[in-house]
Amino acid sequence: MSSVFSRLVPRTLRGRLSLVALTTATLLMVILTVAFNTVIRHRLQHQADDELRTRAAAVATTIDTSGPAVRVLESSNDRLLDTNVWIYTGPRLLEQPPSTTAHTALARAADRLARQSGTLCLTAGGPDPARLCNLPVSGSRSTATVVTALDLSPFRGSANTLLLASLCLDAVMLACTYLLTRLAVGRALRPVGTMTDQATQWSAVASEERFGAARRPAELARLGASLDALLDRIRAVLRREQQLTGELSHELRTPLSRIIAELDWWRARPRSAADTEATHQVIADAARSMRAICDTLLDDAREGTTTAPGTAEILPTLHRLAAHTEAPVHVTVNVRVEGAPLKAGIQAAPLERIVSPLLANAVRYATSQVTVTARRESGGVRIDVADDGPGVPEPFAAQLFQPGRRADPGDGHGGAGLGLPLARRLARSVGGEVTYDPGHRPGARFAVRLPAG
Repeated sequence: MSSVFSRLVPRTLRGRLSLVALTTATLLMVILTVAFNTVIRHRLQHQADDELRTRAAAVATTIDTSGPAVRVLESSNDRLLDTNVWIYTGPRLLEQPPSTTAHTALARAADRLARQSGTLCLTAGGPDPARLCNLPVSGSRSTATVVTALDLSPFRGSANTLLLASLCLDAVMLACTYLLTRLAVGRALRPVGTMTDQATQWSAVASEERFGAARRPAELARLGASLDALLDRIRAVLRREQQLTGELSHELRTPLSRIIAELDWWRARPRSAADTEATHQVIADAARSMRAICDTLLDDAREGTTTAPGTAEILPTLHRLAAHTEAPVHVTVNVRVEGAPLKAGIQAAPLERIVSPLLANAVRYATSQVTVTARRESGGVRIDVADDGPGVPEPFAAQLFQPGRRADPGDGHGGAGLGLPLARRLARSVGGEVTYDPGHRPGARFAVRLPAG
């Protein structure tokens, strides 16, 4: 039964709203039609009763009840007055309509009504329904009762005509209601369809256009706000995906370059078993580095997932990074730790991912020397990465940590402008920070602050 009902229900919102409006209008029309026709029938019956009482009062003027016996006086309008009129004195019939016999249903109804006390009216059924009313006539010495009857066929014909007319009017009104509702709902939903198409188009191209600026009704304004929030989330997801893709390509470039360079060197001429083993070791180390990079970035990319807690020895990590960094022959990388052996409150893999972009940039732009210094400070540890290169142009300092921005893309150095933003984001994910020191001269210096282990 439910499946049949579900097939009958329209699938579109416009069809469903039109069906609801049609059902509501049908119920309302039925109630109004029943009420209207009931009132009309009562009104027609009341008019018939008034006419019967008026005729009975006219007939009563021809009855003499002053003597011991009731007498019916003759008048010029006897034939008109005697139509469907019965006159009784007590239970005895004095006069009846000429065309009516005592055994008809109408005569029996008049006889019953004459025996009732007071003024009453009743309806006699049958093929030809009639309405009857009585009127007692009291005199000084005798009493009489006048019973009048009226054929109800004309009244019921009028009532039936009004009922048919009201049903036709209801049908026309329901058809108009359905059509107008469909048109109105379709017109009202047209902006929703337009907004849906726009949202689909904007989400596909990550457009910055939004619905909030346009003036709309309150309901459409709320829909627009919801769609704007959804579009913002889609744009954030797409931006996050692009950022993750760029960061992966940026971070994987160095170990891939090592693997390619090692394979090119190994294939350049015949190698001994020791050389082959060394090449395999370099490739294995690069592969493990790539896996660590992927794990670190993918863990950070998961919403609500922070870097796993742990500790890492700072000095071995910095020495390992310096050894794996491909520095030009004229650039020296110095690593030192001030004070006792330091530990950072994060694992070694994210520590490498934070310091690696800073060290790569320093080596890329240094003139002769890069210095990496680690020391303890209040509340944590600090790692400074400094070089003696040309430094960061002052107008560009405010854009250093914006993804994809480079001071001079045509300076001949590689890079996609993603390393510094990645380092800062990873540091902040563990409660740390990466900053640039604009007062350092010569060259550039970046400071990494991390919780102590």
